[in-house]
Amino acid sequence: MSAASLASVPPLIGLFFVLLVPLAAAGLAVMNAGLGRARSAAHAMLTSLCVVSVAALVYFVCGFAWQGVAGGPAHVAMVGGKPWNWIGGERFLMRGLPLDGSPTALVAAFQMLCVGIAALIPVGTANERWRLGGCCASTALLAGWIHPLFAHWVWSGGWLAQLGITYGLGRGFVDAGGASCIHAVGGLTALSISWIVGPRRTKYAAGPMPSAIPAHNAVLVLFGCFLCWLGWLGLNASGALLFEGSEPARLPLVILNTTLCAASALVMAIIITGMRFGRPDASLSANAWIGGLVASSAAGPFVVPAGMVAIGLVAGALVPLCVEWLEFHLGVDDPSGGISAHGVAGIWGLLATGLLARLPGDASHGASQWLAQVIGVATLLGFVLPMTYGLNWLLNRFYPQRVSADGEQQGMDLHELGADAYPEFVIHSESFLPH
Repeated sequence: MSAASLASVPPLIGLFFVLLVPLAAAGLAVMNAGLGRARSAAHAMLTSLCVVSVAALVYFVCGFAWQGVAGGPAHVAMVGGKPWNWIGGERFLMRGLPLDGSPTALVAAFQMLCVGIAALIPVGTANERWRLGGCCASTALLAGWIHPLFAHWVWSGGWLAQLGITYGLGRGFVDAGGASCIHAVGGLTALSISWIVGPRRTKYAAGPMPSAIPAHNAVLVLFGCFLCWLGWLGLNASGALLFEGSEPARLPLVILNTTLCAASALVMAIIITGMRFGRPDASLSANAWIGGLVASSAAGPFVVPAGMVAIGLVAGALVPLCVEWLEFHLGVDDPSGGISAHGVAGIWGLLATGLLARLPGDASHGASQWLAQVIGVATLLGFVLPMTYGLNWLLNRFYPQRVSADGEQQGMDLHELGADAYPEFVIHSESFLPH
């Protein structure tokens, strides 16, 4: 998005939708707690609050400087005679940022909220065995470097956004609401952390077949879905206004598409789990709902409602199947399903944008937009994932991120916080699990 387009954003409308975004963080935090066991519920909630806090502080110190805004100062390298805008050049501590209700200030506030949501995704994946200190240190890496670098490429006029101008690939890589910058980056970070900390102690104790460790509170999980729905309306509408230059008149389409994509994903998951297990599965259906919201983020302003329903149906099939594939075939223990709901669904939404979106100013009508989206996805898988894994692997060498075996058996609430979330109930029985 150009600086001129950014200046045209109505401040009050933009502020309203930005204020909805924290509801997405609240919904994900509640889901993280509900999808784990009761003995680690308070730890999951406190960890979620901590990562949002650390992400905001680190982003304030240096993350915003690396990400910047469209039209702001940046570092550009010449590669093959073409300009590659690769990192922002703003001042640290947000010095010089106009805090006057301008669209630029709205962008900074929105981006700070976005990095907190991205940091919440690995919290759910590594629930019940990720130390609070290790989680905060990993969040500092995500908020201070990984997210701002990729978000600059997409949202702040970086080389991915400029693929259309530089190489004639449609409008360049398009991601209106954060399917890549927030969800794919967060999902790939979750995958990295799950590899580093390993599965929960009892998950594969009986052999290669995983044990079922049920969520302790399905009501919390499903309530979190409602909070996320409201938060995603803010995410997708804010992204459309701030990064794609959408007119306020297109916001009803964004709201409609966000809801339809989540609804169709949920219905598809209920059908699939009902056929496979004889009855619908609440946690997988909740994951599919989130997957539908994530898939809607990339192209909410640019896809007709029927196309968004199709995107949601595919996301609703992908999420539960990928949860099962990761757990049974790759040995990845992901209590929240965040790798599938955010990483896989986000990547699908990005690719679907190249197939179904009709972008203003794209004279090729999608013929080359697909290639721009593929390049963005390849960058996520070929650069962001190895970088995320490598940085967290190094962190783990100096500061082990997994809790001790005794601490995991005792429960994260007692081990790290000294008190249970539910002190009046017996919550430590593992008689249904192998040891």
